[in-house]
Amino acid sequence: MRAPNALLLLLAVLLLLLTSVQGTLAPDSHKSKSKTKESALRGGPQDQDVFDLGLVSPEPLAKDIVSNHRGYFKDTGLRRFNGTTLGYVTPWNSHGYDVAKIFAKKFDIISPVWLQIVKQGDRYAVAGTHDIDAGWVTDVRRKGKLVHNQRTVKVFPRFIFDHFTDRDIKLLLSDAQERTKVNDVLIKCCKDNGFDGLVLEVWSQLAGRIDDKILYTLVLQMAKELQKQQLRLILVIPPFRKETGHLFGEKHMDKLFKHIYAFSLMTYDFSSVQRPGANAPLYFVRKAVETIAPEGCTDMAAKRAKILLGLNMYGNDYTPDGGGPITFSQYLDLVRHVKKHLTYDERDVENFFEIKNDDGRHIVFYPTLYSINERIKLAQELGTGISIWELGQGLNYFYDLF
Repeated sequence: MRAPNALLLLLAVLLLLLTSVQGTLAPDSHKSKSKTKESALRGGPQDQDVFDLGLVSPEPLAKDIVSNHRGYFKDTGLRRFNGTTLGYVTPWNSHGYDVAKIFAKKFDIISPVWLQIVKQGDRYAVAGTHDIDAGWVTDVRRKGKLVHNQRTVKVFPRFIFDHFTDRDIKLLLSDAQERTKVNDVLIKCCKDNGFDGLVLEVWSQLAGRIDDKILYTLVLQMAKELQKQQLRLILVIPPFRKETGHLFGEKHMDKLFKHIYAFSLMTYDFSSVQRPGANAPLYFVRKAVETIAPEGCTDMAAKRAKILLGLNMYGNDYTPDGGGPITFSQYLDLVRHVKKHLTYDERDVENFFEIKNDDGRHIVFYPTLYSINERIKLAQELGTGISIWELGQGLNYFYDLF
């Protein structure tokens, strides 16, 4: 069923019932209640990919999802997408560690979400080092190696500034020596662990609160000091939204793109329990890229090649109590109740379904082979790369698409 109007009506009714319940994909997210024996389903390496099996459909059958999601094409080194591909891995969705190894040749960069920059008195330190798995990093590099050109997957752990007070931030932004101390700590961590660079998530937290010039100074000094040590910086950036405006726009890209290795663009979380709907409408994703690097702008191709268009591997389950984000296990518990096709929304280019079970009413949005493939095609059209949040949240057969 293709029903954008029906969807709007459905969501309007649900919104009236919602309370302001917050959801998060953190370690304590909802646990799976599935009692189905997964061993009875088709899984592991397969002789045919999802295209050969005819599974990439705008209106997939729920039973086909349940039957095929664990399988993947046996040639895991085959790449369909030729842009830069980054995959995030988190400790709280440990399946991502296996995905990174199985499909290592499909990725250019793996970004484990392990580490935080913390302040300890007058010193800076890296927290989260207990999560570093050196053996896994070695395995990913080994499995990601391409013999003919010696290329292998790079590892860029993600860093955030954690538990920084306003005073800490002010000192960091106003004092070049403080920034050098932070950069020295980051460089040592990367060198000690053999990382190729790092992903920094700071722009979304500070943009709009402080002057752009100060943010430029923070990011550019870090990029240049890392580069002197043959390390690279990837910057996480927010998409354009009506409610926040241009937190990162064309002028920011003009200033930074020659110094930053890549930009991880967070083109997801478009909807929420307060405003239910699609996770990442295709028009929203397109506009986010074109706002940063418009058609025909100076150095358009070079700029867009550095943008890693964000793809979510999680979904949302909206209920009268609010609901929240879900990963593959919760999704499979719910989609098993769907009798026929999933509904396709032509405007957002996403799938959803509505069910009623013992828990009550659910409207569920979660990626499908078709919705992901349309976003990969958009990335190819626009000339961008891709960043996937995150590898432990999706279904195995999704990776046939990349």
